[in-house]
Amino acid sequence: MNSSASGRSSVVVAELGPTNTGKTHRAIERMLEHDTGMMGLPLRLLAREVYDRVTARVGEGRVALMTGEEKRLPPRPDYWICTVEAMPLDRVVDFLAVDEIQLAAHRERGHVFTDRLLHARGRKETWFLGAETMRPMVQSLIPHVSLKRATRLSQLRYAGRRSLKSLPPRSAVVAFSADRVYELAEALRRLRGGVAVVLGALSPRTRNAQVAMYQSGEVQYLVATDAIGMGLNLDLGHVAFASLSKFDGAEQRELFPDELAQIAGRAGRHLNDGTFGTLNTLEELPPRVVTAIETHRFPAVRSLIWRNAELDFASPEALLDSLSRAPRHNAFVRVERADDFDALKDLSHLPAVRDVVTDRAGVELLWQVCQIPDFRKGLFGQHVSLLRETFLQLTAGDGVLDATWLSKQVSPLDDVSGDIHTLMDRLAAIRIWTYISHRSSWLRDAEQWQERTRHIEDALGDALHERLVERFVQRAARRSARRFVRASATPAASSDNPFAKLGALLGETGSAEGLMTEEQFVQRVVDATHEVFEVDASGNISFESQPLGRLVRGTDRRSPQVALAEPEVWTGGARRRLERRLHALARDLVTGAMGGFPAESLTGAGRSPPTRGLAYRLAEGVGLITVGEAREQWALLDEESRERLKAVGVREGRRFVYVAGALAPQALERRCMLTALFLQKPAPRGVPREPVLDAAGWNVREARAFGYELLGPVALRIDLVERLGEALRHPRGAAEVQALTRELRLEGGARALVLRELGGAPPGTASKRRRRRRRGKAPSMAPDKASTHGPSAHTGTRPVPRRDGPESRGAQGTPKSD
Repeated sequence: MNSSASGRSSVVVAELGPTNTGKTHRAIERMLEHDTGMMGLPLRLLAREVYDRVTARVGEGRVALMTGEEKRLPPRPDYWICTVEAMPLDRVVDFLAVDEIQLAAHRERGHVFTDRLLHARGRKETWFLGAETMRPMVQSLIPHVSLKRATRLSQLRYAGRRSLKSLPPRSAVVAFSADRVYELAEALRRLRGGVAVVLGALSPRTRNAQVAMYQSGEVQYLVATDAIGMGLNLDLGHVAFASLSKFDGAEQRELFPDELAQIAGRAGRHLNDGTFGTLNTLEELPPRVVTAIETHRFPAVRSLIWRNAELDFASPEALLDSLSRAPRHNAFVRVERADDFDALKDLSHLPAVRDVVTDRAGVELLWQVCQIPDFRKGLFGQHVSLLRETFLQLTAGDGVLDATWLSKQVSPLDDVSGDIHTLMDRLAAIRIWTYISHRSSWLRDAEQWQERTRHIEDALGDALHERLVERFVQRAARRSARRFVRASATPAASSDNPFAKLGALLGETGSAEGLMTEEQFVQRVVDATHEVFEVDASGNISFESQPLGRLVRGTDRRSPQVALAEPEVWTGGARRRLERRLHALARDLVTGAMGGFPAESLTGAGRSPPTRGLAYRLAEGVGLITVGEAREQWALLDEESRERLKAVGVREGRRFVYVAGALAPQALERRCMLTALFLQKPAPRGVPREPVLDAAGWNVREARAFGYELLGPVALRIDLVERLGEALRHPRGAAEVQALTRELRLEGGARALVLRELGGAPPGTASKRRRRRRRGKAPSMAPDKASTHGPSAHTGTRPVPRRDGPESRGAQGTPKSD
């Protein structure tokens, strides 16, 4: 993926334009048209948002999330959603995308984006998304790139200066320091009753809760830093700047017009127009800046930040020299400063470190330690001291961090008391240890430490969200919402509230006061893997044995919708997050019913028309269609497409083309549940457990929808239909046919009719018939030996007369479609 050769063979697309052009949405859709894909996002907040969107489409079982501090890895992921720094470049995928590529000009992080621009490639297709200012640079560095201009979907207009009091609902006020954000939030709270807060330093857990509170309409105003400028989807009508300068890590400077546009462009989503302006404490924006933002025209980026990727690990000095190497291309500027480089320079001068760095492996380890991020952004010397101790422990004894020392560092952070600033400081500190815990080779019990640090970060995030709500959302603004807080007292046994038992459970497992807040419970649901949920045959969804929601009828069997069991219990933000998680669960259930069939990628624009048509039909049939439905498109498939379908489990059977996994027992159960849900009627008794059922009362279409085929007087489950059909097709399959029919207790005339409809005859029947004709007797059907095994186990043991007409079976050789 990262070789130049793969870069030449891959189609490279650069889709460049302003905000609200749908670039990220189109990239997600295009990725899902491929078998495998990877997206690199600039923020872990945005990575989590895209992860939620993708899992709502294809389920969590097919999607991995990779950031420096969070990893969600299913056994066999097809799609990877990552921060740009965490992209696993050694993993080959068909499609690769990098968002906000203009960050290649960022003073500190730019070299990572530049490296991805130069080297990261998908096997078949690569997309770079970003601002129009990158067009000349991308075209210069990738001559074969296909450039696309993205057009904004709505208008963005300047609205001048406004006071806080005159801000319209659905407004965001943007400042560039945490103290200023809190000051503005407090002022808005007094004026408007409630406000949500978003800062880059918040954990994804806290940020998601705050954004959900705003998106659901619980509060109408948002105060944020420029963290909202990086692709986060918010329902904003107006953006007001409270400041036009910021500290960029090196100096306090005025924002460039394109930086203002990146933030202002968050106003007006999709087809809704938006406005931007300043608070009346600032001067009016200069006319040239206003025009540039409204027309999306800015000076092109002329240089990118670069750092040498060919590192020399012979010694610390050699590594420093290779990192300091000047670029050979005049489009690149060597990175001026970076925390990892500064840490390496400081540590390499310490005698204790130099004494143990004696070989290449030691230098490589030192460099890995130096790359531990300093989320606290405090005194750099304090961070270097932490790196020194970490490195010395990893190079001594058994080469792992001492558990006692780790506990001494982590335990003080497991404290949810204190004010907002105290909690944010602890959050920044625990993020360092969360990062370290994901270096599995550094710890003896890595999974245990990952769980512990994650638990602490989650608890701090919950507490911070509660503090933010307490401080910036007045009770009057939340009067209509029933806050989900459960006491530890066990409810009366006579209570018929379906959440009564859940309240008791939450009280027992909640906070130190015996309570679990709404946010804590919602986050548990959001973080739970799909195996934790219980879904019964009627589509009722339980979490930890308590009712949570249910599936409801959608437009077809593949698109069930979800409804919460008691929606009025939850605040608006909690409802949105729970519904999103249940939508992802619903996608997992549908994918399971289809045997893991990757319908989205096989119906994509890059596939041949026969492949797309066949995949669409298979998806519509929840993993199986009749041979008659598939015949024309199957015949048109080229050999490569046919092999691709076979690789994902598609089989051409006697009567059906099907996905092998869709005929597995659990898949058939899911199929039954989805079908009953869509038809708004319970499944027939015995479906899908019983392999053979009485055909009376069934029609062909409904039987196939539930996974059965009508054959004479019986309905035979389709997996058995195909097993029998395959045995009949095989020259020496008579023994298997005998064994199967005996196992199914198909007897006498029923057995003969089933085999005849499958294109075969009971073994020995033809020869007996010929002998009887030679004696001049009329043809007759001898009773089968299997009848001696006793009565049939399936429903309706007495053979039912065969019914003629379209409801009993399709035309000869062409079964009626499902």
